Amino acid sequence: MNDLPELSGAELEVMRVLWRSGRMSARETHDAVRDASGWEYSTTRTILGRLVKKGAVAKADSHGLQVYQASVSRPEGLAKLVREFAGRVIQSDPELVVPLFAKAATLSPAELKEIRRLLARLEREERR
Repeated sequence: MNDLPELSGAELEVMRVLWRSGRMSARETHDAVRDASGWEYSTTRTILGRLVKKGAVAKADSHGLQVYQASVSRPEGLAKLVREFAGRVIQSDPELVVPLFAKAATLSPAELKEIRRLLARLEREERR
């Protein structure tokens, strides 16, 4: 499992776009976040560069164009975020937080199942 590094709010916003859309150029990524963020194109490129450096995003060349893709799957990233949120913010068992996503219908049943599996795996690894 790839591990999602610590991310800023801006970096998470770019990850959300990449999780939703898959491979994108810097311009496409910027266009997807511009209205909500108000960022300049250079800011989006800087954030993408930080995400590549952290290993959360992979950069590749496609027909002379640099494209970016999340190297951490959405369920992997969300499992880590759920675990951190549950532990740090509400001081609860991460498994108790997962049903909130189901009620909000923000994740597919397959994603929920994967998050539960990843949380169980993280729990087992932590006990070692």
